[in-house]
Amino acid sequence: MNGRAWTYEDLSAIAALEKECFPTECWSQRMLAESFLGGKFFGSLLEEDGALAAYGGMSVVGDEAEIQLIATAEMYRRCGRGGKILDDLTEEARRRGVQRVFLEVRVSNRAAMLLYLKRGFRGLYARSRYYPDGEDALVMVKEWKD
Repeated sequence: MNGRAWTYEDLSAIAALEKECFPTECWSQRMLAESFLGGKFFGSLLEEDGALAAYGGMSVVGDEAEIQLIATAEMYRRCGRGGKILDDLTEEARRRGVQRVFLEVRVSNRAAMLLYLKRGFRGLYARSRYYPDGEDALVMVKEWKD
């Protein structure tokens, strides 16, 4: 397992996996590129035998960050890859002086919620009908007190 930061050359593979994981609400390659090139973005990915296994991305503004993307290829789920990406993102956030990291998760995504809870996130509130299919999102936060 090889972990590293995104490069511009990774965007097509990330867009393909994004579409595979989230077929009805995926970020396009253009959206990924705009975020990547925006200057406030950090992305982490994992490769297995040269193939993209998992990725995540966040934006950082001041002392807050938002994890905008996190996904794992189906064959690598429940093997620790998502947790590794989440750890990479939160460690980078800390290096950048972030005090709070936010994310949204589908209320039906129990596996993701458990991962976030294990990594120190807590639920804040629900966003009603947040997703295109009408499902609610749970907004979660991880905070550090220095």
